[in-house]
Amino acid sequence: VIAFARAPYTSDSILREFRATDDKRLSVDELVDILTTISRKRPNCDEVATEVKQVLRSKDPMYALLVFVKRYSEDDLSPRSSLKNSEMTTITSPLQSKSSIAASSAARASLAEVPHDSLSLPTSTPVIHRKPGDYDANAAGELFVSRPLPLGRSQGNSEEDRDRGDLSLMKERLLLGASNRSLSTFRAPPTEKSLKNSSQKTIVNPLSAATPAGISDESRTHSLWDFYNVDENTAPDPEIAALPIESQQTEMLTQLLYCFTGIRVPFIVPIPPDPSGGLARYKTEFAIHNQVERSLAELVRQILPLASHFVGIQRMIADMDGQGQVINALNAALSDISHDFYLLLIQAEEELQRNELTMQKLVYYMQPTVWVMEEIWTTLFGLQQGELRGAAALTHLHGRIKRLEGDREAQDVIIGLMRKAAEPYMRMLQLWIQKGVIVDRQQEFLVEDYEGVHCDQLPKHYSDGYWEKRYTLRRDHIPSFLEKYSDKILRTGKYLNVVRQCGKRVMPTQQMHLEFDPTSEQHVSVINEAYYFAARMLLDVLLTENDLMGHLQSVKRYLLLNQGDFTMQFMDACEDELSKNVDLVLPMTLENLLGLTLRISSARDDPYKDHLYCELLPYDLVTQMSKIIDKKEEYWQMQDRLDLTGLECFAFSYEVKWPVSLVLNHLAIAQYQMLFRQLFYCKHVERQLCKIWKENSIAKKFSPQAAELYRSAFTLRQRMMNAIQNLEYYMMIEIIEPNWHIFIEKMQAVENVDNVLQLHQDFIDSCLKNCMLSESSHLNRAIFKLCKICLKFCDFIQRSQRFFLDAELKSMVCDSSDDSSDDSDPECLHRPQVETSLDPTDTFSERVKRFDLEFTGILISFLKKINIIAKENTADRFMNLVNRINFNGFYTDLMDKLCMKDAMG
Repeated sequence: VIAFARAPYTSDSILREFRATDDKRLSVDELVDILTTISRKRPNCDEVATEVKQVLRSKDPMYALLVFVKRYSEDDLSPRSSLKNSEMTTITSPLQSKSSIAASSAARASLAEVPHDSLSLPTSTPVIHRKPGDYDANAAGELFVSRPLPLGRSQGNSEEDRDRGDLSLMKERLLLGASNRSLSTFRAPPTEKSLKNSSQKTIVNPLSAATPAGISDESRTHSLWDFYNVDENTAPDPEIAALPIESQQTEMLTQLLYCFTGIRVPFIVPIPPDPSGGLARYKTEFAIHNQVERSLAELVRQILPLASHFVGIQRMIADMDGQGQVINALNAALSDISHDFYLLLIQAEEELQRNELTMQKLVYYMQPTVWVMEEIWTTLFGLQQGELRGAAALTHLHGRIKRLEGDREAQDVIIGLMRKAAEPYMRMLQLWIQKGVIVDRQQEFLVEDYEGVHCDQLPKHYSDGYWEKRYTLRRDHIPSFLEKYSDKILRTGKYLNVVRQCGKRVMPTQQMHLEFDPTSEQHVSVINEAYYFAARMLLDVLLTENDLMGHLQSVKRYLLLNQGDFTMQFMDACEDELSKNVDLVLPMTLENLLGLTLRISSARDDPYKDHLYCELLPYDLVTQMSKIIDKKEEYWQMQDRLDLTGLECFAFSYEVKWPVSLVLNHLAIAQYQMLFRQLFYCKHVERQLCKIWKENSIAKKFSPQAAELYRSAFTLRQRMMNAIQNLEYYMMIEIIEPNWHIFIEKMQAVENVDNVLQLHQDFIDSCLKNCMLSESSHLNRAIFKLCKICLKFCDFIQRSQRFFLDAELKSMVCDSSDDSSDDSDPECLHRPQVETSLDPTDTFSERVKRFDLEFTGILISFLKKINIIAKENTADRFMNLVNRINFNGFYTDLMDKLCMKDAMG
C-alpha cells in the first residue's frame, strides 16, 4: 500500500505510531490521516478510513490497523515491485565488544560499530538502532503480499472466528514487517501435531487451551504473544529427526528466534505453569522435542531462559500498566529495552538468512543479554510480588543498584531504568521545592496537601495548626535516597507557600533541572539551594517586612510586666472593677481603662499597643495550666463557670495577623498568659500588703505597752512581703530577663523560620519551667495558696483597722466584727467572703497567731518541694528562690523543729 501510494512513510514508522503508549500516541484524527495518506489512490479510501476511525474510537489502535490491512488484503493488492532477499538492503550497524571480535572473524567482516544507549542491552552481538527513515519504501511494499488464509479452525467456522483468525494473521505480518522480512520467506508457527506421534508425552499449553485459536487482538496488548495458539496451520511440520544436523540447526535457530518473542513453536513447547500463581505466573519452562540432536538441545537449553525472562517481563509490564506515574515511566523504559531486544533479534535473523549464524554463535552473542534480562526480571518480580508502587518502587530499584556493585553492566541497566522511572517523581519534587506547588493526581508524592486547611479558615483557638496541618509528610511515600532530606523538602515548600500567601511572588534565582543520578547525587545540591532560598525569603518577610522582633518586644512589655509604670497605672485604674465577681465585671469598662492607661503612660510610643486587649477567661490559673498542658480544651469547655473574682480571671491578650501568627500563635499567647497571670496575681498581693503597711503606720503613735499587741501582726506582714517580693524578683529578674537575652542573641544567627519557632518555644518553655508553671511539679498550687493566705490576712487587718485607735483594746475582735458587718455598705456586696478556719471566739492575737502558723506551714512545705526538685535536677534555678526567702536560715530552724516534733510523735 505504501509503495503503491508513494507515501513518505515506512511500515516501521506506522507500526510505531499505532503501538505507542497513551501519553505518546497521536490523536484519532492524526492516525486516520496517516492511513488516508498511504491509501489515497485506492478507490475505497474514504469508506475504509471511516470504518477505521470508528474502530479507533472504541478499540485498541493496533486492532484498527489490523482492520485496515485486512480490508486491502482482501482486494488482492499486488506489490508494484518485488525484491529478492539478496536484493534487500541489509542494515548492519552493530555494537561489537572486543570479545566478539576475537571470537568471530566472520561477524567482524559484516558488522560495524554504533553508539549504544544507556538502556540498551549489553551483548556480544551487533545491535541495530533503526530509525523510521532507515527502511526502503519499495522494499516495504512486499511485506503484505496476499496469501491463502488457513481453512482449518479449532472453534468452528463462524464469520466472527474467521475475522479473528485473519486479524491474528495480519498482526503476525505486521510484526514481521517491523523485522524487515518478506512474506515470501514467512512461515507461520507450526502446531504441536508433529509431537503426537513421538514418544514424548504431548504437552498442551493451558493458555492456548483456555483461549480459542485466533484469539482477538483486543485481548492481547503490549505486543504480548505469550505463546498463544494464534493460528492453526494445515502445512505439515518437518520431521526433525529426518533432517541433517545443519538443517536441524537452521530449523531450531528459526524457532528459537520465534520463541524469544513469545510465539508458539512446535519443537520448543512451554510447559503449563502452576495454577497457584506467584512465581510461576511470570516464569516459563520449556520442553524440547526429544528427536532434536542432543548437542543442539543442550545449547538451546542454555539460551531458553532468555525467552522465559523476556516474556515474563512483558507479562509484568501488562499487569503493572496504569498503576501510577512511576510505574508507567518504568514501563516506558522497559519498552525501550524491548525495542532494543527486537533489533537484536532482527540482526540475528538477518545473519541466519545469510547462513552466517550458528547455534554456538547465537549462544555466545546472547549470553550477556541473558544475564541482564534475568536481573531485570528479578527486579520486576520483586516489584510485582510486593505490590510496590510509587516511592516504594523507587526504593526497591535503589536497593537493587546497591546490590549490583560487582556487576557493572547489569547495574548500568538498572540505573537507566531507575533514572527513567524517577522522572515523574522528580518533576513533582522540582515543582514543590522551587514553586511550592503539588501536582500529584496519583497520591505518590512524599508531601500531602490538606487543601481544606487555609490560614484564614482555621478555628481561632488553633490558628497555629496551619503550620503543622496544611502540609504533612507521608513517611511511606519517601524514596530511600530522599529519606535524609525529607524534612528539608517539606519545609522548603511550606516556606514558599507562606511567602505566596503574604502576597509576594516566588521567583527562584535560577531554574535547575532536577533528576535522579546515583553517581553524582546532583539532586542533593538542587534541594539544598532551593531550601536556602526559601528560608532566606520567608525570614526576610517575617523579620523585616512584618517586624517580628518589634511584636515580641511588645508582648514582653505587657504580658511579662516589663513596662512598670503602665502596670501600676492599670492596676490603680482597674482595681475596683477587678475586685467584683467575674460575672459582674464589664469588659467594655476594662477596655476603656486599658486604652486610657496606654495613652497616659510611657507605652504611648509603642507602635503595636493597639494589638493589646483585655480578656476574661472562664477559669483560674490552675485550670488554665491543666488546659494547656493536658490539651483537653473540649473537657474544660464543658465545665460550669467557676465562682471567681475578676482578678482571678483577668488576662491580657495580644492579637497579630498572618504571617506573624506563625510565631505568636494561640498556644504561645496562652503560655504567655500563664506567666502574666501568676506575675499579675503576685503583684496584686504585694500591693495589698503595702496598703495595710501604710494604713497601720498609725500604730507608731501607740505607747510601747499598747503597740506590743500588734507587733506579731506587723512581723507576719513583713514576712509575707519578703516572700512575695522575692518570688516576683526571682521570676522577673532571674528567670525571664536572662532567658530573654539568650533568645535575642540566638535570633541574630537564625537561618530559617523553624529555628525561629524553636528558639521562641525554648524561651517560653524555660520561663514556664523555672517559674513553676510546668507539668513536672505542682509548685504553682503552693504559690496560689500563699497568695490566698496573704490576701485573707490583709482583709482581716483592714477590717480590724477601726480598732487601732483604741490602744487598750480588750474586747473580742469577733464581736466587733459582727457589729461592723453592716449590709448598708454597698462595697461589701461585691467583696469576697473571707474563708478561714479560725474560731470566732479567738482574740486578735490568737487570730494573728493562727494566720502565722498557716502561712509558715504553707511556705515551709513550698520550700521543701523546691529542695526535693533541686536535688533531682541541679540545672534548674529553684534554689535561688530558696536562698532569697530563707536568707538567714529562719525557716530552716522551723523545719528542723517540725521534723523533731514529728519524730517524737
